[in-house]
Amino acid sequence: MHPKALLEATSELVLRVLRLDHPADAVVSHFFREHRNLGPRERATLAETAYAVLRHKPQFEHLARAGSGSRERRLAILGFAAPRDFLKQALNEAEKQWLDACDAVRAAELPPACRHNLPAWLVGPLREQVGDEFDALAAALLAPAPLDLRVNTLKEKRPSAQAELAQAAIKSIETPYSPWGLRIDGKPGLQKLDVFTRGAVEVQDEGSQLLALLLDARRGEMVADFCAGAGGKTLAIGATMRSTGRLYAFDVSAHRLDKLKPRLARSGLSNVHPVAIAHERDERIKRLAGKMDRVLVDAPCSGLGTLRRNPDLKWRQSPQDVQELALKQQAILQSAARLLKPGGRLVYATCSVLPQENEQVAEAFGAAHPDFEPCNVAELLAALKVPHAADLCSAQGRFLRLWPHRHGTDGFFAAVWQRKD
Repeated sequence: MHPKALLEATSELVLRVLRLDHPADAVVSHFFREHRNLGPRERATLAETAYAVLRHKPQFEHLARAGSGSRERRLAILGFAAPRDFLKQALNEAEKQWLDACDAVRAAELPPACRHNLPAWLVGPLREQVGDEFDALAAALLAPAPLDLRVNTLKEKRPSAQAELAQAAIKSIETPYSPWGLRIDGKPGLQKLDVFTRGAVEVQDEGSQLLALLLDARRGEMVADFCAGAGGKTLAIGATMRSTGRLYAFDVSAHRLDKLKPRLARSGLSNVHPVAIAHERDERIKRLAGKMDRVLVDAPCSGLGTLRRNPDLKWRQSPQDVQELALKQQAILQSAARLLKPGGRLVYATCSVLPQENEQVAEAFGAAHPDFEPCNVAELLAALKVPHAADLCSAQGRFLRLWPHRHGTDGFFAAVWQRKD
């Protein structure tokens, strides 16, 4: 595609994602369905540019003030994910001069909001938690996430999966904390590789893998993934159970559970039972009260720990959204807790970095449920032979607290309880 046509298409996509009325990945996918003539390289340029604009929106809007043309064109030029000499073939002389001037601006010359590129309401809570590490955290949130894979131990061991990827010219390293993880730079095509199609590996962030590990589900147990979604953690849990016992995958969205089906077929698991429920108090939940050995509540949340992958979330969420989510999280956690038998383990988790969705929800649950004994997460992880377990935790080991700039994962939180006998 000629540079001018590609820039025009990119500008249109930038305009659409900046409406912020749908998740960015859905907008990009819809755009590609509308433009099936685009090749893989063109699609990559379009998507990477759109995500760059979302990541650096305040910075680009600040620089765009001096340019000409439509707002979306100026932003697309600033974020264009291709060599400058290619891009400049699509620009007039005034745009070239403006772009050169923008490229010459040093980060130190920009206002603080244009360096961290976060909404004002989010800056305070993050600074309060990480202090002098704020700049490092902000920089980590602006960087695209690496591609993490979970090796399906039901089918393969990590070294052999790594060797098979290497044969396909895909270099990987072992993740530092998860015993199942491999980390890949870039975005190589995996879907047609045998190691993927036969279910030996699944795409899953290392932090998500640690949540499944923390549940520590055993052979023959009754287990529930209460907010299963597309089932990434469900599949990891099922592998730890060696496809024995009974593993329920509950979710209020049948559409999300439908996405589990092809993954489940690849995985080789036979103990997973997807169940679409109307709400957390569904009758099918009540019938299982007091019968579960383990329950994972990976609660619906703001997703602000995943900004490396979903940069649009920082512009689509608000403090009011967070307050509403915290109420929903408390209700879900309370309902899920009823499933546990005495001695059973309950794990509450989010991919948020905000205390309102994390510590505050856990503390409210603990105060209201004296029959649940809090567990020390650092001790649980150390018993599971996770390296540097204490460094992954906060509050003297009480909570799992993962940060992109410290641990190289998405931002995650988890609290664990055991129901008293």
